[in-house]
Amino acid sequence: MLRITVATGNPGKATEFNRILETLPGELRAQLPEGGMPHVDETADTFEGNARLKAEALSRQLNGWVVADDSGLEVDALGGEPGVHSARFGEPDHPGLDDAGRRGLLLDRMKDVAEPDRAAQFVCVLALAQDGKVEAVFRGECLGVIVAAGEERGSGGFGYDPLFLFPGVGRTFAEMEPAEKDRYSHRGKALWRLAAHLTGI
Repeated sequence: MLRITVATGNPGKATEFNRILETLPGELRAQLPEGGMPHVDETADTFEGNARLKAEALSRQLNGWVVADDSGLEVDALGGEPGVHSARFGEPDHPGLDDAGRRGLLLDRMKDVAEPDRAAQFVCVLALAQDGKVEAVFRGECLGVIVAAGEERGSGGFGYDPLFLFPGVGRTFAEMEPAEKDRYSHRGKALWRLAAHLTGI
């Protein structure tokens, strides 16, 4: 079994990686870095740039493969925002917002956007690195629609999931079971490409 270390200190991220990887062909599993993840300032203005920063930083400290992801939500009507700032949306004008606060701010900024113009996409970029050098980058995208204010749906998932309606099944990501979300999600698509690269499937 080939093990890769996920450039994160969040156990939930490794769990999500493995949940998806276990459904794919090949013997590939993810683990957390021993000793924790070094601090990395995510200063790049692209998902790929930030994923590279994190992967390079951890891979300088460890032997073997390291993978880092950067992901977020891009809303067409907001010029691609929140984008790479998805986890920090609203700062510095609205410091300390939690997931619900960021969702509320997003919906408020879209209050005058008509339904046909509420298109959005989730993006995930994975950077695979070894010995401080990024060897490959994998991107996954998922197209959807942002619901209107007052129409958040579902209690699963996290972040912007209750706002992101996936037209193919007519439900938000927060209404889906984890395995169903994984089939359609941006992270699932990126992980499939990573697994194919590493295992030759």
